[in-house]
Amino acid sequence: MNQRYGETLAGGALESPAAERNKQPILDVLEGWLPQSGIVLEIASGTGQHVVHFARALPALQWQPTDADPELRTAVAARAASAALENVLPPLALDVLDAAWPVTAADAVLCINMIHIAPRAATAALLRGSARLLRGGAPLILYGPYKRGGRHTAASNEAFDASLRARNPDWGIRDLDEVAASARDNGFDLRDVVSMPANNLTVLFERTTE
Repeated sequence: MNQRYGETLAGGALESPAAERNKQPILDVLEGWLPQSGIVLEIASGTGQHVVHFARALPALQWQPTDADPELRTAVAARAASAALENVLPPLALDVLDAAWPVTAADAVLCINMIHIAPRAATAALLRGSARLLRGGAPLILYGPYKRGGRHTAASNEAFDASLRARNPDWGIRDLDEVAASARDNGFDLRDVVSMPANNLTVLFERTTE
């Protein structure tokens, strides 16, 4: 049993109940935002449940999972192998705080449930790294809980934020206005925000044309 992600399956795969619940609602949004073809770089792939689900539904796209945690890369590889999907590439070691990433170009970047369980500096690093990779008009898509206007959107999010900060004072739910301002500084425009189940948001940024 992995304390963060739940049940360990055969071959080293991990099973997250939250990822299982939210993978289809996220896919429903992605289908309207992602390009028809190209490479989607997923940052912090976790268990791999998302990337395998998305790759199965959108076979014209190539999916590049990544994670900083070697245990999670093993879990992603095990799940992808079990699914036998040709459009899921082997997971790469990627920490957004590193100056150089192992990927130099992508047609879209997707990051689910990372920036609130990471140091504050990780948000700006994610935006800087994505700006290096993406051409003008390409999407950067974030999913997770956010404050809006400096306030939590639900009591459950406020309690979750307190639990995160108790574990690490540099973690916590970020304010969408602050994230959008940092995105603008890195060459992204906020294009859309979709309310999701469990008081989460899916947020679309577009790389501005250089």
